[in-house]
Amino acid sequence: MPAPIQFAHRILKKLADVRHSGEASLLEPDSKSQVTLKYENGQPVATTSIVVSTQHREEISQPDLRELVRGYVEQVLPEGWMCPDDAFYVNPTGKFVIGGPDGDAGLTGRKIIVDTYGGAAPHGGGAFSGKDPSKVDRSAAYAARYLAKNVVAAGLADKCTIQLAYAIGISHPLAVYTDFHGTGVVAEDQVSKLLRELMSLSPRGIREHLSLNRPIYARTAAYGHFGREPEADGGFSWEKTDLADPLKRAFGAR
Repeated sequence: MPAPIQFAHRILKKLADVRHSGEASLLEPDSKSQVTLKYENGQPVATTSIVVSTQHREEISQPDLRELVRGYVEQVLPEGWMCPDDAFYVNPTGKFVIGGPDGDAGLTGRKIIVDTYGGAAPHGGGAFSGKDPSKVDRSAAYAARYLAKNVVAAGLADKCTIQLAYAIGISHPLAVYTDFHGTGVVAEDQVSKLLRELMSLSPRGIREHLSLNRPIYARTAAYGHFGREPEADGGFSWEKTDLADPLKRAFGAR
């Protein structure tokens, strides 16, 4: 997973943990975070800016809230990664006492960028939440994540983007496009062909392969849909790497 979205999720998870434990009882549930990183030779080495907006009780001042949040952010980041003080923003618009549906009513579907890769990978379609897995907006995005992760796990590339194109009324994708971003050790078109053989990419095929017809979606409401651990009841099944060995064998024999 891209480092910026991972650290943003970890910051919010830390704030939720200390709120639930009672350690930070002045925090309230509604929160969001954005992390910008500095890279050297393609690797993240520090944060350049951090934004955290968190709902809070009326009785805490903004300076005290900023220092409270700073302490937890520093616990999440690697040592020496904290951004400059003037690039650390906590509730930059001021007080955030009223949150959740009381503060921002409406239903447009959760933002798919924060649910996925934080903007590091291109993708389209509608939001996932509120849709059953017969809709390729949701199930095909999971399938693309699953296939790309298995390609990397098989050692066929260091980076992999899978693009699936569908048309209404046609069950199988019109195109399966694989991009290794210059890191592959095998031909991309051969991998695209093999992926179609290893997994049916029709809506039904995806649902059956990943066991998506289960009540497993409530847990995706926070901390993203990707980069999680597969769970025993089928939750986050798209994070499994069970196709890695078949991919290795197929290209080892060629």
